[in-house]
Amino acid sequence: MASASRSRPTGAAGRPVAQNRRARHDYDILDTYEAGIVLAGGEVKSLREGKAQLREAYARVQDGEVWLYGMHVSPYLFASGFGATDPDRRRKLLLHRRQIDELGRRTAQQSLTLVPLAVYFKEGRAKVDLALARGRKRYDKRRAMAERDAAMEARRASSPRSRTL
Repeated sequence: MASASRSRPTGAAGRPVAQNRRARHDYDILDTYEAGIVLAGGEVKSLREGKAQLREAYARVQDGEVWLYGMHVSPYLFASGFGATDPDRRRKLLLHRRQIDELGRRTAQQSLTLVPLAVYFKEGRAKVDLALARGRKRYDKRRAMAERDAAMEARRASSPRSRTL
């Protein structure tokens, strides 16, 4: 069910519903977890339409539960009354007890943060790729960009198309 993984999450359509690409730039990703998410009413239909944003989202362990804050899920157009919910409400994440305890301990002791990387569907259920991360300083970001650019240039130089005799 919820397990640590390094692979890219993909939904039924082969792509995530929402991604937080900025997180990989701002944080050093130490570990990732796949967590279920508790949704209400038309949020599932809105997610299936791709109307979610993770830009300012983060997670916290509180009272033995993991909560996702700041994820915006636009209200489903045809939901009214019972199906209408607050688009920025906190949402509960579903993990195993051991994982919750480990995340709570590591975030408290090592000053790490929980950042959602992507939301996707797996076997019809909404999942969140949750990362345990450490914030980067400005100079770390520049070094990471320089390493990425150097690796890209090396790939280009060694590709068969660039070799001319």
